[in-house]
Amino acid sequence: MKASKVIILGVITLAIALFFTYDLHTYLSLSFLKEQQSSFAELKAERPFLVTGIFFIGYIIVTALSLPGAAILTLAAGALFGLFQGLLIVSFASSLGATCAFLVSRYLFRESVQAKFGQNLKSFNKGMAKDGGLYLFTLRLVPAFPFFLINLLMGLTPIKTWRFYWISQVGMLAGTAVFVNAGTQLAQIDSLKGILSPGLIFSFVLLGVFPIIAKRIIAMVKSKKNLKHIKKPQSFDYNMLVIGAGAGGLVSSYIAAAVKAKVGLIERHKMGGDCLNTGCVPSKALIRAGHAAHDMRNAAKLGLSNVEPDVDFKAVFEGVHKVIKEVEPHDSIERYTDLGVDCITGDARVISPYEVEVNGKILTTKNIVIATGARPFIPDIKGLEQVKYHTSDTIWELTENPGRLIVLGGGPIGSELTQSFARLGAEVTQVERGPRIMPREDEDAAKWISDNFISEGVTLLTGHAAEEIIIKDGEKFLLCTYKDTRTDDTRDILIPFDTLLIAVGRSPNVRGIGLEEIGVEINERGALVVDDYLRTNIPNIYGVGDVIGSYQFTHTAAHQAWFAAVNALFGKFKQFTVDYRVIPWATFTDPEVARVGLSEDEAKAQNVSYEMVKFEIEELDRAIADRKTAGFVKVLTVPGKDKILGVTIVGNHAGDLIAEYVQAMKYNIGLNKVLGTIHIYPTMAEANKYAAGEWKRAHVPHKLMTYVEKFHKWGRGK
Repeated sequence: MKASKVIILGVITLAIALFFTYDLHTYLSLSFLKEQQSSFAELKAERPFLVTGIFFIGYIIVTALSLPGAAILTLAAGALFGLFQGLLIVSFASSLGATCAFLVSRYLFRESVQAKFGQNLKSFNKGMAKDGGLYLFTLRLVPAFPFFLINLLMGLTPIKTWRFYWISQVGMLAGTAVFVNAGTQLAQIDSLKGILSPGLIFSFVLLGVFPIIAKRIIAMVKSKKNLKHIKKPQSFDYNMLVIGAGAGGLVSSYIAAAVKAKVGLIERHKMGGDCLNTGCVPSKALIRAGHAAHDMRNAAKLGLSNVEPDVDFKAVFEGVHKVIKEVEPHDSIERYTDLGVDCITGDARVISPYEVEVNGKILTTKNIVIATGARPFIPDIKGLEQVKYHTSDTIWELTENPGRLIVLGGGPIGSELTQSFARLGAEVTQVERGPRIMPREDEDAAKWISDNFISEGVTLLTGHAAEEIIIKDGEKFLLCTYKDTRTDDTRDILIPFDTLLIAVGRSPNVRGIGLEEIGVEINERGALVVDDYLRTNIPNIYGVGDVIGSYQFTHTAAHQAWFAAVNALFGKFKQFTVDYRVIPWATFTDPEVARVGLSEDEAKAQNVSYEMVKFEIEELDRAIADRKTAGFVKVLTVPGKDKILGVTIVGNHAGDLIAEYVQAMKYNIGLNKVLGTIHIYPTMAEANKYAAGEWKRAHVPHKLMTYVEKFHKWGRGK
């Protein structure tokens, strides 16, 4: 703790100690006030300004130090100054004193509390940032809540100081008025209990709860207002229509059909969406081909002869499309029709909250789920229109070696395709604007991948911003600007290329389906705005998957789909807040990178206290046997505890290994139980157990072990 904090805490502690040591609290009792009322009145009549000033400052000190007696002082204000003047003095003094206590609490404790419990308080902080004023106002209206406790606790939250002050000023006014008014009749008061009768407290409780109830009513009215002028059909063709047959749409419609709802699934192109046709499935098939080529070149590690593979790109991509065809039945019209879903092929247009037009026919529905996914984002690069470029949607059209391939983008998609094409014989240059590829991962994880790419022949250009496409003497060049962070020097670099692959992110597909025309809210990033129940501002229209822009993963879209479908169909009875507590993901480079929870970079950025243990996979028997020793398992835990805050795994099958930690975090299983679980030998999964063992070793109770050692020595008769 800083010296200044220690001094402040010491001064406050000393002041409180002196207060009780010298029995100063006896001067803040009802009996003393009644005994001295006439003396105080005479003194006030003689020196009104001095008495008023001392009273005002004294009140601030008492409330700032959270000392008992504020209620007595409030009565005294009524007895000495009357209702109007007393209310004015106490209202400002109490708010200023409360704000002082708030600021002291914030300065002394907020940083350490947020650092220690920041991850657990994440949703609380978000709620306070959004509705903290309403909660504070509610608490201030109810005198049953200790005001000093509210001051101290609010100091730990993100609420702004000025907001805290004026809300306290307004919120405490009603309770203050009751006490000041009672003070004007001091002779008739026998105890403080007589001031706040059960009936009066109940009235304050109702008054305090009213803002929350009112807020919810307003939200409901506002939500319903969007449907006010819409003619609601007397009957509906469907309970739910889903637009988009990617992961989110498929799962939404599957769940609706499973609970016997009438559901229609509209898809303009291919069932399965991006994941099946242009994303997860084809990329993993390509990665597998790249792995095979890499293993052939490095067969000597296994005692075999290294072989340079003869790569037939046409055959490779035919194999990729064959994999898509084999997986396709899982997402097919036939399968979902058998499950009870009406599958409709065509362009959907939402013409009202209850109507969707498709193929010239208007379908009526009680609820709509938008699951239209996302498309590759195309950056503004001068001269881009001069060349035929590829994205993750179109790269699968290749039938020959792309030659000199530039991959623009260092995220998961760009990195997976960079390594795959390099292994299959393309001359790959990866260009990333930021200081490193895979920016969402920790630096040590990204370094493993960067070093591996370079060792495999990839030209890796980080810190390079793509500016312009130049065609010179029939050859294509990408002009990039590079800024040296050490010298601040900027220079231009021309990179020749034959093929350009753009993989710099994805944009939600929200335009052109009628949502804007009917007033559905879209944010500045072009994503649907949804609440915690996945509803848009029109209450019977929901959004899931990439179209809402939160977590653009197939498994997250499927996760959201359950909440959207259940809330849409059963929301009148029970609504479920979508659960984002434990979201894992993986990048399928070699080695793979998988993560769940906090990364080390995020923990530092959010001032979350953590301990870190790391197990190097090169020490694992199975990894040694497989000649796949790259990577590590890194676990962040709560200081002094085995509670897991986050895990990053770099290594062979990291995407599979992370599952144990995902379950552990989901169900609050600590590292002690991971360590105590039997893992089959020899497997890669043992890496998880050994990481837990590293944590255990770091938390050996050394003092206890000293006594255990003495016990064993005694047992040997020495």
